[in-house]
Amino acid sequence: MAKKQKKQPNGTPATVALTAAGTPFTLHAYDHDPSSPSYGEEAAEALGVSPDRVFKTLVADVDGALTVAVVPVAGQLDLKALAAAVGGKRATMADPAAAERTTGYVRGGISPLGQRKRLPTVLDASAAMHTTICISAGRRGLEVELSPTDLATLTDAVLAPIGRA
Repeated sequence: MAKKQKKQPNGTPATVALTAAGTPFTLHAYDHDPSSPSYGEEAAEALGVSPDRVFKTLVADVDGALTVAVVPVAGQLDLKALAAAVGGKRATMADPAAAERTTGYVRGGISPLGQRKRLPTVLDASAAMHTTICISAGRRGLEVELSPTDLATLTDAVLAPIGRA
């Protein structure tokens, strides 16, 4: 009979993946307000971090394949640039239910790390300007701070200019 794995307190698949990889990171928790219009901007404000250092994880459909885009919360995703970054022709935002089902996370808490199914990932090139960036740790109200190089390595991300102001 297989042993049941113990669930780590406050652990998410993202933090478990970081710990397993031996990647240094800092966890930041804050009280999430469900009425907040922007999860990412709420995180930046709650943590006292510039919005250009807090990145949101979006799931798009590029020519029929789900793809992860990680862009600053202060801007928007350029879908044409995302498609070009992965050699595709057309990108649209993924169906939210498909994004949740595929990643194993809920909207507003999708992390590029520890996803149920590993998806191609593109990290906005602006991340390279920072020593560390913050991304979702896998649930609303929880962010993880790590180096963009470590994030790119762990997700096999392509760095490309996919964000716009």
